[in-house]
Amino acid sequence: MLRNKWFWVVIVLLASGGAVAAYFSKGRQTGTTVTAETIQRRDLEALVSASGKIEPQKVVNVSAQSMGRVTRLGVKEGDRVKAGQFLLQIDAVVAEAAVRRDEAAVAGSRTALEQSRVGLQSARANLELARQALKRQQELSASGLTTREALERAQADVEVRESDLRAREQEIKNRETQLRQTEAGLQSSRHTLSQVRFDAPFDGIVTRRNIEEGENVVVGTMNNAGTVLMTVADMSVIEAEVEVDETDIPLVTLGQKAKVTIDAMPDRVFTGTVTEIGNSPIQATAAAATQRTATNFKVTITLDEQIPDVRPGFTCTAEISTASRTAALSVPIQALTVRELLYGTDGKVIPELRPAQTGFRFGRPSATPPAPVVSTELQPGQTRQETEGVFLIRDGKAAFVAVKLGIAGERYLEVLNGLAEGDQVITGPFESVRGLYEGDLVTTAQVPGQTDGGRGVTVRVGS
Repeated sequence: MLRNKWFWVVIVLLASGGAVAAYFSKGRQTGTTVTAETIQRRDLEALVSASGKIEPQKVVNVSAQSMGRVTRLGVKEGDRVKAGQFLLQIDAVVAEAAVRRDEAAVAGSRTALEQSRVGLQSARANLELARQALKRQQELSASGLTTREALERAQADVEVRESDLRAREQEIKNRETQLRQTEAGLQSSRHTLSQVRFDAPFDGIVTRRNIEEGENVVVGTMNNAGTVLMTVADMSVIEAEVEVDETDIPLVTLGQKAKVTIDAMPDRVFTGTVTEIGNSPIQATAAAATQRTATNFKVTITLDEQIPDVRPGFTCTAEISTASRTAALSVPIQALTVRELLYGTDGKVIPELRPAQTGFRFGRPSATPPAPVVSTELQPGQTRQETEGVFLIRDGKAAFVAVKLGIAGERYLEVLNGLAEGDQVITGPFESVRGLYEGDLVTTAQVPGQTDGGRGVTVRVGS
């Protein structure tokens, strides 16, 4: 009985060993399953993505220019207003009193000026009489008919009248200066009076109202900002102010087109144009300044259309089209890999094949071949350089080809040099592409359900 039991145990072990050997034999023949794609031409578009907020192009903060109490409000937050429409009124008692005071001062200055002008005319008439009297005394003196005392008295009288005339003329200049001063004060008072009433500066919407009827407003000083009564925004021209990373700023130029998606309106895409690029980075807050953060620049995109339902401050995402190519030779992004290649003295690549496997490893071969064993021993004139490229399928083997790339699209990269239309490039899986060696044997098979004419296939890689 025991002998029969061991007999069946041996039979089961032999059968299991045969199945395992067949399994691993089949695995070594077929290798690792990867995918490949045929190189072809596509239309590519390079995009720079950034997020930010929606803001109107024209915004006015209505601030108080004089202290006082709000006596009347004409609008509420969210109201649409027309240019010149009444917004609010501040108590005008003090401003009106100042205007009346300055008007009285101007009237007094004008009266004093008129009086001075009358005095000037009187002084001129008196001077003329004195000169005529002096002339008569000079004629009488020549005939010996008057005394010397009378002649000197006439000469002195002329000098006095001339001095009085100069004084009157100077007085008129002073009166004119005083009148201009009082007129300037009246103009200032009238301006202050006009500041107690606020009208809409343009057609727009009241996006914020920070004051209520009966509250007092404060005038701004050097160290204290004044009361912002309300904010009026012109929503006819909308801008998206987005923050672009410093590495993408060199790619962005004025006039580039962009597509903007507003989070509050996810079903619509708006077009716009880059109209402003910041020259200085966006200043970080005090808390963020203590940490190492990315440097961003503000880019302004002016939207091409009006959006009635939009509000300032809506978050948005913009995709700026920095470059485009038509019918460009392209390669999938996932096919790109980096290899440290060995270059000879002539600048050509010296192929390095997969090292031969040594020893027995139990279990199915790994889907990812072992990482390349790079020798540090270099012959004179040889160098190692990290090179960007892809693996192609040539004559049933994997061949690494260095490529020169152009713009980057969403899923494909423009190829400037290294590939030709119709080449079959290995695209994945990522681990398999990373572990490939030059000269690895490959076999291809159509992907189930593939209908693109064989452009996408599944390949099997083996040593």
